[in-house]
Amino acid sequence: MKINADFTQRASAHAATTPWAASPMAGVERRMLDRVGEEVARATTIVRFAPNSSFSAHTHGGGEEYLVLEGVFQDEDGDFPVGSYVRNPPTSRHTPSAAEGCTIFVKLCQFDPDDRCAVRIESAAQTPAPAEGRRGVGVIPLHRDAREDVRIETWAPGARVALDAPGGLEALTISGGFSESGEAFAAQSWLRLPPGGRLDAVAGPEGARVWIKTGHLKDLAAA
Repeated sequence: MKINADFTQRASAHAATTPWAASPMAGVERRMLDRVGEEVARATTIVRFAPNSSFSAHTHGGGEEYLVLEGVFQDEDGDFPVGSYVRNPPTSRHTPSAAEGCTIFVKLCQFDPDDRCAVRIESAAQTPAPAEGRRGVGVIPLHRDAREDVRIETWAPGARVALDAPGGLEALTISGGFSESGEAFAAQSWLRLPPGGRLDAVAGPEGARVWIKTGHLKDLAAA
């Protein structure tokens, strides 16, 4: 299966208006944003767990990264409420569930094979720091290494946000909205720019809270 699999091209998706598709596990549905592969795939997805649903125990050979958008995600490491950002590196294993239901934004099989850095951050408890030289932008750092930079940015109403993306860029709207290249991005809308791209966005009247990752696409060609 290939969905938005050419990483040399701009890609976008608006998950909140996309029908849910069933997964192999009862009570777990998903909205696919990009994907290369079948059930074990390099994938970027929004996943919804119904109350009392779960996935079987499994190992993430290529790593797992997720942000909790709604509800509380759970596994052996504890409860992860809205705003939790988690990185489970390659070889990690867990049994995910959601007693009360939840929705997460998740990226699979996208880690460096040697990465063993686990991350647990409750971003909802963090106060954004003003971004140097970027008016109306606040930043909550989530993860940074030689390969990529992951953060949440808050954009003030009407803020103009320009970012060069020599290594590519992904953005997921958490709340509020923005426009880019004449396209409107509301909550759960996703944008991917290829290496060498540039983000030129304007925040909407409510501002925007946006998950952003940069740098990670520089070694990818069309899949």
